[in-house]
Amino acid sequence: MFTSLTVREAVEKNRTKEQQQGGLQQTLLGYSPYTYTLRNTGPEDVFIKVICCGICHSDIHQIKNDLGMSNYPMVPGHEVVGEVIEVGSNVSKFKIGDTVGVGCIVGCCRNCRPCKSDKEQYCNKKIWSYNDIYTDGKPTQGGFAGSMVTDQKFVVHIPEGMAVEQAAPLLCAGVTVYSPLTHFGLKESGLRGGILGLGGVGHMGVKIAKAMGHHVTVISSSDKKREEALEDLRADDYVISSDATRMQEIADSLDYIIDTVPVFHPLEPYLSLLKLDGKEEDNNRKLHRSMKETEEVLEFCREKGLTSQIEVVKMDYINTAFERLEKNDVRYRFVVDVVGSKLDQ
Repeated sequence: MFTSLTVREAVEKNRTKEQQQGGLQQTLLGYSPYTYTLRNTGPEDVFIKVICCGICHSDIHQIKNDLGMSNYPMVPGHEVVGEVIEVGSNVSKFKIGDTVGVGCIVGCCRNCRPCKSDKEQYCNKKIWSYNDIYTDGKPTQGGFAGSMVTDQKFVVHIPEGMAVEQAAPLLCAGVTVYSPLTHFGLKESGLRGGILGLGGVGHMGVKIAKAMGHHVTVISSSDKKREEALEDLRADDYVISSDATRMQEIADSLDYIIDTVPVFHPLEPYLSLLKLDGKEEDNNRKLHRSMKETEEVLEFCREKGLTSQIEVVKMDYINTAFERLEKNDVRYRFVVDVVGSKLDQ
């Protein structure tokens, strides 16, 4: 049994120096209330009241210590959208009242080659938004909480007119598929692409690739999502990976494959589908994306009118949401309505 949640936060515009922050810690029973102290807003920092936060499958890997590096108590959440409540004296990008987002990374060295080329996700000293140690020696905590303090470099503007709950999944799922298409020069129309897996990341892969004018084939392990892939998401083809005849029919036909399956599986069966010099991007083996690409995908989705297919839940449903996500029982992304959960009551 997972525990139910009643969480308190202390978010005020004129907060005390030692701000006590309410969040959701992971325990052996699931999520439970947890209170911790946020650092004071430094000169480069933005103090953000969290509005909502998407749930990513990688949160499950961290929760269950699948990577062997989890530290507890842990407050997950890296698809964070909120309102700026306070800014540091050197902050120039944001002002009080702005709607902003925070993704997977909240720190880097700023001096290495990746950092200087706007690819800070490859910095050896990057700091993850949760389950990591910040420069002050304290654990980083994520977005399943009432507020965050984040360096302005790792905060992005949410485009005007974009719904906050729609913006949240773009901060991980959206940029995860947008980045390889940009990196490998695969944005021109007319290309033929494959999206392996149709979950939170995969469905955004179909939408973004179609918006770029690509012919998109969804490759899945079963027939369960055929109708929604072809009719709802407007994919051009749907192939079951165990169907040897259909796999042979599309061999040597794809310019790229984006692998979004969140668990380990062999890659060899799919490599034959690629044309000579085709690209295969395994998102389980790649690092998360840069701040520049995050800003780009938000603007791209705004221009194209792309939205995520989401299910909005309150904080007291989060344990059930994680159980359902493990069973692939969501279309296609859970987003937690943090501010609507009334954590201050």
